[in-house]
Amino acid sequence: MQLLDHVSIGVPNIQEARRFYDAIMTALGACKVYDRPAALGYGERCSAQDTASTFLAVYLDPTEIGSNKRHWCFKAPSREHVDAFFYAGLAAGGNSDGNPGLRLHYHPHYYAAFLVDPAGNRVETVCHAAAAENRLP
Repeated sequence: MQLLDHVSIGVPNIQEARRFYDAIMTALGACKVYDRPAALGYGERCSAQDTASTFLAVYLDPTEIGSNKRHWCFKAPSREHVDAFFYAGLAAGGNSDGNPGLRLHYHPHYYAAFLVDPAGNRVETVCHAAAAENRLP
């Protein structure tokens, strides 16, 4: 079961967010479904014909983010996608909150990277699969 249908992330500067989220979503292979002056959308919206998709909205919100522990984690199809997410996010104005690598305290194959977007939101991507060289044919 996929638990989330959609999630929204507020940002005070949509131009900075556009550059950052375009970069990390492209690195993960997520398509951009809309680009408005005050909102961006990525992924696929669910429909009666497709009930399994998920969707991310990034919208203009002038409220201060402040320090908090909430974060959003995106699934990555491979460890290479995790690496691409991380380096694309850094190049687009994000800051590292944890380099790509294994997080063995979750499980032996939890390969993740963590970023803070230009507004202060914490984002992560994870690949749960074993490394390609360790998989059985």
